[in-house]
Amino acid sequence: MERKNEISKEYVCDVWKTDILPRTELVYLRKELQNERKIDLIQIESFLEKEPLFCFDMDSTLIQEEVIDELARYAGVYEEVAHVTKEAMEGNLNFQEALQKRCSYLKDLPVAVFDELYFKLHPNHGVPQLFAGLKQKNAKTAIFSGGFTDILERFKQEYSIDEVRANYLDRADEKLLGTVSGTVVDKFIKRDSLLDLRSRFGIPKSNIVAVGDGANDQLMLEAAGIGIGFHAKEGLKSNISNWIDFASMDVLLYLFSEN
Repeated sequence: MERKNEISKEYVCDVWKTDILPRTELVYLRKELQNERKIDLIQIESFLEKEPLFCFDMDSTLIQEEVIDELARYAGVYEEVAHVTKEAMEGNLNFQEALQKRCSYLKDLPVAVFDELYFKLHPNHGVPQLFAGLKQKNAKTAIFSGGFTDILERFKQEYSIDEVRANYLDRADEKLLGTVSGTVVDKFIKRDSLLDLRSRFGIPKSNIVAVGDGANDQLMLEAAGIGIGFHAKEGLKSNISNWIDFASMDVLLYLFSEN
């Protein structure tokens, strides 16, 4: 066992070299470790080399909030939007149907609401430190979100993200029309966007990391060499091998071969 050099001021990383374990053994080992203290366990075949690609989900992954819920609160229609979300989770609506239905409740919200809302969003713990570290590593970064371009473009500028893909809310006379136009970013678009960047940048799969929290991120995680659920919902955790329950986002810097 070796201990990697300090990355996060709040967490340490111990490295064991072993054969690749099946998911059942990983889950069992994780439970045993967590009987003692809050410990996360990630299994990788190899450490990242220089200039990898990191692809992220946005809502509840990089930020604590779900933006559409926050917009619904501004519009006074939170309960209505939450009901549509529940319908989708129960399988009565697919993602695109649910998105269009929820956005219809945002009709007539002023576009300026995004200027106010952005500064009320909270990055998850360790996100600023992670992006600062990735920049030092010359990593490519991308965010593929089922949220909205108005927020993603601001986040892109603040954290120097290379690529963002999200949904565009139609507008006229500085008010939202309650509709979405263009390609809806769903689980398939997230996966295809990762594959597109992989091809464009010429980065091998083994040097690509994908991070998300929900079931609609699963295909993206599977397309990466290292797919990680971050504070993930059970619908995702039950179908992946690697997830982080406790640590902050900057511990992903431990994935590099050198600190």
